[in-house]
Amino acid sequence: MDIEALISLALYFVLMMAIGLYAYRKSTDDVSGYMLGGRQLNPAVASLSAGASDMSGWMLMGLPGAIFATGMSEAWIAIGLMIGAYFNYRLVAPRLRVYTEIADDAITIPDFFEKRFADHSRTLRVISAVVIIIFFTLYTSAGVVSGGKLFEASFGLDYRLGLFLTAGVVVAYTLFGGFLAVSLTDFVQGCIMFVALVLVPVVTIMQLGGFGPTVDALSTLSVDVGGWEKSYLSMIPQESLGLAAIGIISTMSWGLGYFGQPHIIVRFMAVRSLKDVAVMRRIGMSWMLITVLGAVLTGAAGLAYVKSQNIDVADGVPIARVIEAPTDATTFSELDNIDTTGAFSDGDVVLGDQETIFILLSQVIFHPYIAGFLLAAILAAIMSTISSQLLVSSSSLTEDFYKIFLRRGASQKELVLVGRLSVLAVSLVAIALAFDPDSNILNLVSNAWAGFGAAFGPVVLISLFWRGMTKLGAIAGMVTGAVTVLAWIYLFNLSGVMYEIVPGFIAATIAILVVSMVTKDPESHVTDYFDEMTGILKKGELPGKE
Repeated sequence: MDIEALISLALYFVLMMAIGLYAYRKSTDDVSGYMLGGRQLNPAVASLSAGASDMSGWMLMGLPGAIFATGMSEAWIAIGLMIGAYFNYRLVAPRLRVYTEIADDAITIPDFFEKRFADHSRTLRVISAVVIIIFFTLYTSAGVVSGGKLFEASFGLDYRLGLFLTAGVVVAYTLFGGFLAVSLTDFVQGCIMFVALVLVPVVTIMQLGGFGPTVDALSTLSVDVGGWEKSYLSMIPQESLGLAAIGIISTMSWGLGYFGQPHIIVRFMAVRSLKDVAVMRRIGMSWMLITVLGAVLTGAAGLAYVKSQNIDVADGVPIARVIEAPTDATTFSELDNIDTTGAFSDGDVVLGDQETIFILLSQVIFHPYIAGFLLAAILAAIMSTISSQLLVSSSSLTEDFYKIFLRRGASQKELVLVGRLSVLAVSLVAIALAFDPDSNILNLVSNAWAGFGAAFGPVVLISLFWRGMTKLGAIAGMVTGAVTVLAWIYLFNLSGVMYEIVPGFIAATIAILVVSMVTKDPESHVTDYFDEMTGILKKGELPGKE
């Protein structure tokens, strides 16, 4: 790797640390400021922060790799996520912003559950906090692993050194700057991801001679799906229409997970006003549409590039093959020959993993300075998610355990200190778990989205829309959703048939409705909060805020 790319990456690290220092000076005087930025987040910052913390390395590596290997049928997951994100902004954001403030200024999701249902037993708070801490520690560990592997693959550094570099920078700005640092760095990282996911596919397609010839050449390819040869550009994932329908529903159901992701919906709690929620939605959905489209085009254009340039592909990397095509179709040999003047132009280029197609394109096509910037985009995606998960875990440890069970009279300054120490503690556990990159504990992480979505999603949604939902209904829904997801994966082994969030979400919803209807109605002050929330929504502004 050229020194120019290292300089670009070093500048990115310096910028992240500078933002952390700025946030440290601005917002860490009390626990609300440290955990929620004082509920004064600009809508542009809130929206890009939510998007960047959501997408992680999946946006720049996972999705392009899936499109590269399996074709356009993998785009259904992106469509499902777009729909889920839109309804999350529409249904959850405005109500959660109002409810968490009027319900005695709830700072965390477990705090909101407790205050929403007046759960004096603290059962809801403890269950949800335990789920958050365990799963987000695993999530954080997976992000650190991604950072370590990126440094190892791109710079030839030792994997463990990559772990500490990735975690060290994230921990520094999160520990000192809190929520404001995380949100501001996420905003910058979201901008970097946006530029990268426009630049890479557009330049690659231009190098190949344009959009028309590239698509024409891709239409001559087929991929093997369980023994069935399908067109690369086909959106149908299975030969049987019945199985294809189940596959599409299963893939699109990823969108259901949004309603229960604490690190995403906490941004709704922090935006500065109710009117800003609509602005946040428009910016967030525009950002997501363009970046998701860019990720899909990166995978497809990357395949065309690899085919046209006869780039070696490592054994085990799935790649489409040319089928019998119309005589007038563009062939890959007819696509423009590319002068590879990028960072790796002086050596052999090999695609070792389909999920590194973005890295390959950035290092082969672009100047080393730009290649370094594009690698920073991948780090931005990884680090934005790690920082958000660290802060949510820290919030739960501070607000839902330390303050409630250990030091009820703790001062604001003490709670901020505990929050910072919690960030450090969670990160150290995550690094320890990540020390072995092949540790099977990371297999659990692939199911955490479904776990959060099924355990928290129905509880969040129904609690915001149904006045008669009860505390026992919330507990039943949370437990049923989590247990169903785990049983679907490990007991029945049905993940290959239907994504586990579907049965988990349905079962949790039924449990909430049934248990709430057969248990005692909520207390009057609980329903009073609900009525106050709906009244504020009708007026369109928070009292004394707008």
